[in-house]
Amino acid sequence: MWKIPGLAARPRFTSRATVLVLVLCSLVAILAYPTRQFISQRSEISAQRAKAEHARQQVEQLRRERARWQDPEFVKAQGRQRLHYAMPGETPFISVDPNPPSSKSSSADAGAAPQAKAAQPWYASVWDSVDQADSTPVPARGSTSP
Repeated sequence: MWKIPGLAARPRFTSRATVLVLVLCSLVAILAYPTRQFISQRSEISAQRAKAEHARQQVEQLRRERARWQDPEFVKAQGRQRLHYAMPGETPFISVDPNPPSSKSSSADAGAAPQAKAAQPWYASVWDSVDQADSTPVPARGSTSP
C-alpha cells in the first residue's frame, strides 16, 4: 500500500459511526418482539374470523333446517319415512326380504347387517335389543365370575 506523506491514517470506524450502529442495533432489538407479537396476533385474528364465518354458516344451515321443520307437510313426510307412521285410513306395509342373510355370512356380507338393522323401524330395533338382553345367560348363584 502506498502512503501519501502529510495525510494521517483515519480510523476505520469513527465514534459517530459506532454510535449510529449501536442505535440501529438497539432499534432492531427493541422492535423485534412487538413485531413478532403483531404478526402472531394477525394470524390469530384471521383464524378467529374463519371460525366465526364457519359458525355463521352453521347457524344459517340450522335456520334453514328449522324452517323446514315448521312446514307440516315436511313433518308428515319425516314421520312416514323415519317412524313408519301412516295417516288414518291408510294401511302401512313394510317389505321383508324372504331370504334373510344367514348367520354364517362371509366378511363381504358383514357390511350388510348394519344396513338391514337400519332398514328396520325403530321399534323393531328396540324390541330386538330387549329380546337379546332377555336371552343373555345369567350366572348361577354362588358362582364367581372372573
